[in-house]
Amino acid sequence: MPDVFLKDRSLLFVSGAEAQSFLQNLITTDIVALEPDEARPGALLTPQGKILFDFIIWQEVGGYAIETDASQRDGLLKRLTMYKLRAAVTLAPHAEEGVTVSWGADADGARDSRFAKAGITLTRRAGRHGDDAEALYDALRIRHGIVTSGPDFALQDAFPHDVLMDLNGGLSFKKGCYVGQEVVSRMQHRGTARRRVVTVSAATALPETGTEITAAGKPVGTLGSVEGDKGLAIVRIDRVGAAIAADTPLLAGETPVSLALPEWSGLVFPTSADEASA
Repeated sequence: MPDVFLKDRSLLFVSGAEAQSFLQNLITTDIVALEPDEARPGALLTPQGKILFDFIIWQEVGGYAIETDASQRDGLLKRLTMYKLRAAVTLAPHAEEGVTVSWGADADGARDSRFAKAGITLTRRAGRHGDDAEALYDALRIRHGIVTSGPDFALQDAFPHDVLMDLNGGLSFKKGCYVGQEVVSRMQHRGTARRRVVTVSAATALPETGTEITAAGKPVGTLGSVEGDKGLAIVRIDRVGAAIAADTPLLAGETPVSLALPEWSGLVFPTSADEASA
Protein backbone atom coordinates (compact mmCIF):
# COMPACT_ATOMS: atom_id res chain seq x y z
CA MET A 1 0.00 0.00 0.00
CA PRO A 2 1.66 3.26 -1.10
CA ASP A 3 2.00 6.05 1.48
CA VAL A 4 3.03 9.28 -0.26
CA PHE A 5 3.92 12.45 1.62
CA LEU A 6 2.93 15.62 -0.25
CA LYS A 7 5.27 18.26 1.13
CA ASP A 8 3.78 21.06 -0.96
CA ARG A 9 0.33 20.67 0.58
CA SER A 10 -0.65 22.67 3.64
CA LEU A 11 -3.61 22.83 6.00
CA LEU A 12 -5.87 25.15 7.92
CA PHE A 13 -7.98 24.15 10.90
CA VAL A 14 -11.45 25.66 11.33
CA SER A 15 -13.08 25.19 14.72
CA GLY A 16 -15.66 26.77 16.99
CA ALA A 17 -19.38 26.54 17.70
CA GLU A 18 -20.33 28.05 14.33
CA ALA A 19 -17.64 26.42 12.18
CA GLN A 20 -20.12 24.26 10.27
CA SER A 21 -22.57 27.05 9.44
CA PHE A 22 -19.73 29.46 8.63
CA LEU A 23 -18.29 27.10 6.00
CA GLN A 24 -21.70 25.92 4.76
CA ASN A 25 -22.67 29.47 3.81
CA LEU A 26 -19.36 30.26 2.12
CA ILE A 27 -17.81 27.37 0.16
CA THR A 28 -19.08 25.07 -2.59
CA THR A 29 -18.98 21.85 -0.52
CA ASP A 30 -22.02 20.62 1.37
CA ILE A 31 -20.47 20.47 4.84
CA VAL A 32 -23.64 19.17 6.51
CA ALA A 33 -23.58 16.10 4.23
CA LEU A 34 -19.87 15.43 4.83
CA GLU A 35 -19.39 11.98 6.41
CA PRO A 36 -17.07 11.69 9.45
CA ASP A 37 -14.47 9.66 7.50
CA GLU A 38 -14.86 11.44 4.16
CA ALA A 39 -12.70 14.08 2.42
CA ARG A 40 -14.40 16.15 -0.26
CA PRO A 41 -13.08 18.70 -2.73
CA GLY A 42 -14.30 22.25 -2.47
CA ALA A 43 -13.65 25.81 -3.50
CA LEU A 44 -14.14 29.38 -2.46
CA LEU A 45 -15.43 31.17 -5.54
CA THR A 46 -15.36 34.70 -6.84
CA PRO A 47 -18.78 36.41 -7.12
CA GLN A 48 -18.51 35.59 -10.84
CA GLY A 49 -18.40 31.87 -10.04
CA LYS A 50 -14.73 31.17 -10.78
CA ILE A 51 -12.41 29.26 -8.45
CA LEU A 52 -10.53 31.65 -6.17
CA PHE A 53 -9.11 28.88 -3.93
CA ASP A 54 -9.45 25.10 -4.28
CA PHE A 55 -9.01 22.59 -1.47
CA ILE A 56 -9.95 19.28 0.15
CA ILE A 57 -11.90 19.33 3.43
CA TRP A 58 -12.56 16.70 6.10
CA GLN A 59 -13.64 16.49 9.70
CA GLU A 60 -11.19 16.22 12.58
CA VAL A 61 -11.83 16.25 16.31
CA GLY A 62 -13.17 19.69 17.16
CA GLY A 63 -13.46 21.05 13.64
CA TYR A 64 -12.47 20.80 9.98
CA ALA A 65 -9.12 20.38 8.24
CA ILE A 66 -8.80 22.25 4.94
CA GLU A 67 -5.98 21.02 2.70
CA THR A 68 -4.72 23.27 -0.06
CA ASP A 69 -1.54 24.01 -1.96
CA ALA A 70 1.08 25.52 0.35
CA SER A 71 1.22 28.62 -1.85
CA GLN A 72 -2.51 29.22 -1.26
CA ARG A 73 -2.77 28.64 2.49
CA ASP A 74 -2.02 32.13 3.79
CA GLY A 75 -4.19 33.76 1.15
CA LEU A 76 -7.07 31.41 1.94
CA LEU A 77 -6.68 32.09 5.66
CA LYS A 78 -6.77 35.82 5.04
CA ARG A 79 -9.86 35.56 2.82
CA LEU A 80 -11.75 33.36 5.29
CA THR A 81 -10.86 35.78 8.09
CA MET A 82 -12.44 38.60 6.05
CA TYR A 83 -15.74 36.70 6.09
CA LYS A 84 -15.53 35.73 9.77
CA LEU A 85 -16.90 38.98 11.26
CA ARG A 86 -18.52 38.07 14.62
CA ALA A 87 -18.93 34.35 13.95
CA ALA A 88 -17.87 31.98 16.73
CA VAL A 89 -15.13 30.50 14.58
CA THR A 90 -11.38 30.06 15.04
CA LEU A 91 -9.19 30.01 11.92
CA ALA A 92 -5.56 28.94 12.19
CA PRO A 93 -2.79 27.02 10.42
CA HIS A 94 -3.02 23.31 11.20
CA ALA A 95 -0.60 21.86 13.75
CA GLU A 96 0.74 19.42 11.13
CA GLU A 97 2.65 20.32 7.97
CA GLY A 98 2.12 18.46 4.71
CA VAL A 99 -0.32 15.67 3.87
CA THR A 100 0.07 11.92 3.41
CA VAL A 101 -2.06 10.13 0.82
CA SER A 102 -2.45 6.35 0.95
CA TRP A 103 -4.40 3.97 -1.21
CA GLY A 104 -5.52 0.41 -0.80
CA ALA A 105 -8.10 -1.50 1.21
CA ASP A 106 -6.46 -0.79 4.60
CA ALA A 107 -5.53 2.88 4.07
CA ASP A 108 -5.94 5.10 7.14
CA GLY A 109 -7.42 8.58 7.03
CA ALA A 110 -10.32 10.42 5.40
CA ARG A 111 -11.53 8.85 2.14
CA ASP A 112 -11.11 11.17 -0.85
CA SER A 113 -14.48 11.28 -2.65
CA ARG A 114 -12.85 12.14 -5.98
CA PHE A 115 -10.99 8.85 -6.11
CA ALA A 116 -13.96 6.97 -4.67
CA LYS A 117 -15.92 7.97 -7.79
CA ALA A 118 -13.25 6.12 -9.81
CA GLY A 119 -13.43 3.05 -7.57
CA ILE A 120 -10.19 3.82 -5.71
CA THR A 121 -9.93 3.91 -1.90
CA LEU A 122 -7.51 6.75 -1.29
CA THR A 123 -7.20 8.50 2.06
CA ARG A 124 -5.67 11.76 3.25
CA ARG A 125 -4.01 12.48 6.62
CA ALA A 126 -2.32 15.54 8.02
CA GLY A 127 1.42 15.13 8.58
CA ARG A 128 4.10 12.76 7.34
CA HIS A 129 3.27 9.04 7.48
CA GLY A 130 5.22 7.64 4.52
CA ASP A 131 8.03 8.17 2.05
CA ASP A 132 6.90 6.61 -1.23
CA ALA A 133 7.60 8.60 -4.39
CA GLU A 134 5.24 11.49 -5.11
CA ALA A 135 5.25 10.46 -8.78
CA LEU A 136 3.12 7.45 -7.80
CA TYR A 137 0.34 9.76 -6.65
CA ASP A 138 0.63 11.99 -9.71
CA ALA A 139 0.40 8.98 -12.00
CA LEU A 140 -2.71 7.75 -10.16
CA ARG A 141 -4.59 11.03 -10.33
CA ILE A 142 -3.61 11.54 -13.98
CA ARG A 143 -4.89 8.07 -14.84
CA HIS A 144 -8.26 8.86 -13.28
CA GLY A 145 -8.70 12.46 -14.44
CA ILE A 146 -8.24 14.24 -11.10
CA VAL A 147 -6.82 17.74 -11.46
CA THR A 148 -5.20 20.23 -9.13
CA SER A 149 -4.71 23.97 -9.44
CA GLY A 150 -1.32 25.10 -10.68
CA PRO A 151 -0.30 22.48 -13.23
CA ASP A 152 -3.85 21.80 -14.46
CA PHE A 153 -5.67 25.12 -14.21
CA ALA A 154 -5.09 28.67 -13.07
CA LEU A 155 -7.02 30.10 -10.14
CA GLN A 156 -9.62 32.72 -11.10
CA ASP A 157 -9.68 31.24 -14.61
CA ALA A 158 -11.78 28.08 -14.17
CA PHE A 159 -15.35 27.38 -13.18
CA PRO A 160 -16.09 24.40 -10.89
CA HIS A 161 -17.71 22.56 -13.82
CA ASP A 162 -14.45 22.86 -15.78
CA VAL A 163 -12.67 20.70 -13.19
CA LEU A 164 -15.60 18.25 -12.69
CA MET A 165 -16.57 19.51 -9.24
CA ASP A 166 -20.21 19.12 -10.23
CA LEU A 167 -19.56 15.37 -10.48
CA ASN A 168 -17.00 14.57 -7.76
CA GLY A 169 -18.80 15.77 -4.62
CA GLY A 170 -17.30 19.24 -4.43
CA LEU A 171 -20.20 21.35 -5.66
CA SER A 172 -23.65 21.49 -4.06
CA PHE A 173 -26.81 22.56 -5.86
CA LYS A 174 -29.10 21.89 -2.90
CA LYS A 175 -27.69 23.58 0.19
CA GLY A 176 -28.59 27.18 -0.62
CA CYS A 177 -26.55 30.31 -1.16
CA TYR A 178 -22.76 30.64 -1.05
CA VAL A 179 -20.34 32.92 -2.85
CA GLY A 180 -20.71 32.44 -6.64
CA GLN A 181 -23.63 30.02 -6.25
CA GLU A 182 -25.98 31.78 -8.67
CA VAL A 183 -23.51 31.50 -11.55
CA VAL A 184 -22.69 27.81 -11.11
CA SER A 185 -26.37 26.94 -10.61
CA ARG A 186 -27.20 28.71 -13.85
CA MET A 187 -24.47 26.76 -15.67
CA GLN A 188 -25.87 23.53 -14.27
CA HIS A 189 -29.49 24.16 -15.19
CA ARG A 190 -28.74 25.57 -18.63
CA GLY A 191 -26.18 22.88 -19.47
CA THR A 192 -23.65 25.46 -20.65
CA ALA A 193 -20.46 23.75 -19.42
CA ARG A 194 -18.16 23.35 -22.42
CA ARG A 195 -14.72 22.97 -20.82
CA ARG A 196 -14.02 19.63 -19.16
CA VAL A 197 -11.12 17.54 -17.85
CA VAL A 198 -9.76 14.83 -20.15
CA THR A 199 -6.98 12.31 -19.91
CA VAL A 200 -4.33 12.61 -22.63
CA SER A 201 -2.33 9.73 -24.13
CA ALA A 202 0.44 9.61 -26.71
CA ALA A 203 2.68 6.99 -28.32
CA THR A 204 5.73 8.95 -27.12
CA ALA A 205 6.50 11.26 -24.20
CA LEU A 206 4.14 14.21 -24.01
CA PRO A 207 5.47 17.77 -24.25
CA GLU A 208 5.60 20.01 -21.19
CA THR A 209 2.73 21.36 -19.14
CA GLY A 210 1.18 24.42 -20.79
CA THR A 211 1.51 23.11 -24.35
CA GLU A 212 -1.49 23.98 -26.50
CA ILE A 213 -3.69 21.17 -27.81
CA THR A 214 -5.03 21.81 -31.30
CA ALA A 215 -7.31 20.33 -33.96
CA ALA A 216 -6.74 21.47 -37.55
CA GLY A 217 -4.56 24.27 -36.20
CA LYS A 218 -7.24 25.62 -33.87
CA PRO A 219 -6.84 25.50 -30.06
CA VAL A 220 -9.09 23.16 -28.10
CA GLY A 221 -7.32 23.24 -24.72
CA THR A 222 -4.04 23.20 -22.81
CA LEU A 223 -1.94 20.33 -21.50
CA GLY A 224 -1.78 20.17 -17.70
CA SER A 225 -0.02 17.58 -15.52
CA VAL A 226 2.28 15.22 -17.44
CA GLU A 227 3.78 11.90 -16.43
CA GLY A 228 5.62 10.32 -19.39
CA ASP A 229 3.14 9.55 -22.17
CA LYS A 230 0.08 10.30 -20.01
CA GLY A 231 -1.35 13.64 -18.98
CA LEU A 232 -4.37 15.76 -18.16
CA ALA A 233 -5.94 18.69 -19.95
CA ILE A 234 -8.98 20.92 -19.77
CA VAL A 235 -10.48 21.16 -23.24
CA ARG A 236 -13.52 22.39 -25.12
CA ILE A 237 -15.42 19.14 -25.44
CA ASP A 238 -17.60 20.45 -28.26
CA ARG A 239 -14.52 21.19 -30.38
CA VAL A 240 -12.89 17.88 -29.50
CA GLY A 241 -16.11 16.02 -30.28
CA ALA A 242 -16.31 17.68 -33.69
CA ALA A 243 -12.66 16.79 -34.40
CA ILE A 244 -13.18 13.15 -33.43
CA ALA A 245 -16.32 12.93 -35.58
CA ALA A 246 -14.39 14.33 -38.56
CA ASP A 247 -11.28 12.16 -37.91
CA THR A 248 -9.23 15.32 -37.47
CA PRO A 249 -5.91 14.64 -35.68
CA LEU A 250 -5.44 16.14 -32.24
CA LEU A 251 -1.98 17.47 -31.42
CA ALA A 252 -0.22 18.59 -28.25
CA GLY A 253 2.35 20.83 -29.86
CA GLU A 254 3.59 18.53 -32.62
CA THR A 255 2.77 15.29 -30.77
CA PRO A 256 -0.32 13.30 -31.87
CA VAL A 257 -2.54 12.59 -28.86
CA SER A 258 -5.78 10.86 -28.01
CA LEU A 259 -8.20 12.34 -25.49
CA ALA A 260 -10.70 10.57 -23.25
CA LEU A 261 -13.21 11.80 -20.72
CA PRO A 262 -12.78 10.10 -17.33
CA GLU A 263 -14.93 6.97 -17.30
CA TRP A 264 -16.27 7.72 -13.82
CA SER A 265 -17.65 11.08 -14.98
CA GLY A 266 -20.28 9.54 -17.27
CA LEU A 267 -19.59 12.30 -19.81
CA VAL A 268 -19.27 11.79 -23.56
CA PHE A 269 -17.93 14.02 -26.30
CA PRO A 270 -20.77 15.74 -28.17
CA THR A 271 -20.93 15.23 -31.91
CA SER A 272 -21.90 18.85 -32.50
CA ALA A 273 -21.65 22.08 -30.53
CA ASP A 274 -25.35 22.20 -29.65
CA GLU A 275 -25.12 18.75 -28.00
CA ALA A 276 -22.46 19.77 -25.45
CA SER A 277 -23.88 19.48 -21.96
CA ALA A 278 -22.88 19.44 -18.33
